[in-house]
Amino acid sequence: MKIQPFATEQYYARYEFSTPHLLSVSDCETISIGELLQMANVSLEKMGQVRLGYTESQGNPVLREAVANTYDKVSAEQVIILTSPVEGIYLTLQAMLEPEDEVIVLVPAYDALINVAEHVSRHVQRWEIVPTATGWQLDLDKLAALVNPKTKLIVVNFPHNPTGYLPTRSQFDTIIELARKEGVWLFCDEMYRGLEHGGRPQLPSAADSYERSIVLSGLSKTHGLPGLRAGWLVIPDEEVRQAIINWKHYTTICPAAPTEFLALAALDIGEELAQRSQTLIRQNLQLAETFFAQWQDFFNWRPPIAGSVALVGIDVTSATSYCHHLAQAAGVLLLPATFMGSDDQHVRFGFGRRSFPSALSHYDTYLKQAMAMMG
Repeated sequence: MKIQPFATEQYYARYEFSTPHLLSVSDCETISIGELLQMANVSLEKMGQVRLGYTESQGNPVLREAVANTYDKVSAEQVIILTSPVEGIYLTLQAMLEPEDEVIVLVPAYDALINVAEHVSRHVQRWEIVPTATGWQLDLDKLAALVNPKTKLIVVNFPHNPTGYLPTRSQFDTIIELARKEGVWLFCDEMYRGLEHGGRPQLPSAADSYERSIVLSGLSKTHGLPGLRAGWLVIPDEEVRQAIINWKHYTTICPAAPTEFLALAALDIGEELAQRSQTLIRQNLQLAETFFAQWQDFFNWRPPIAGSVALVGIDVTSATSYCHHLAQAAGVLLLPATFMGSDDQHVRFGFGRRSFPSALSHYDTYLKQAMAMMG
């Protein structure tokens, strides 16, 4: 059975490495291997001693222990090290779902969270996040209406990509209680956890909160290391964990030894890397506030409260067509929200890169020239 095209990744494959002004990417500014090792006080010589043989399928025990230590109630045995964070989505949904199982997915969302669920179960209910005058909100009554005895899995991601929304602790607890009431599994993508804004408290991980949770996390977003392809799943339930490991045997078998070595170094300085990303996002959001205030007739700006991205309304007939034209005509890359299950009047902005100020300035100049030509 064919799966839907992975629209977001196909779009970035087409434009990301040929378009100079990136305003939509979701990761944070990265560093080199040398910089990482220096920050972690690890020698390049030590990395050179890493053997390139097979590794343990579940992941290096030392790395799994380091991951477990970033949670409150997680043991190393509950952690599976992935070859790529997106692998965790594929493995979980293949292992958990059968045709006809009902799945509820919070949308908009990263394509894989929607498309793989639809590919396997063919019964996805979309739980839409709701726009407000100044931000976004969850419709918990709608979720309660969607959950039923046939529901197998609820899929969420917090902080939310692409809106930048973060539920309150009370809202998060309500989601868990709705799942617990019907014995529903909860898949929680926590790739942006640690990027809360304005002093907002960090939500507890679903792995520390719900016995029927599967949590995805990694080093691509908050830590700014997407090229490392380091990620993990946390799965309290032993039976589900073994089912996912079995699927991993059919995909990548085991993590790459160099990735595990560097991931361990990164976790040793995890707070420093996260603070670096937080500072950059905070600076870029200040620029964005000024930009959107100047262009309030063209954009509907709902500031993010967590994460590195925001979903922004745009006054065009088709955001998809506009984004393709913008990349080709102006060298500016925005992401159409249609790829993530939203409407065609929104685009995603990303605030984690050091190049954001220059890219935003270029886009501002382009908009002024375009408006002058129209006027």
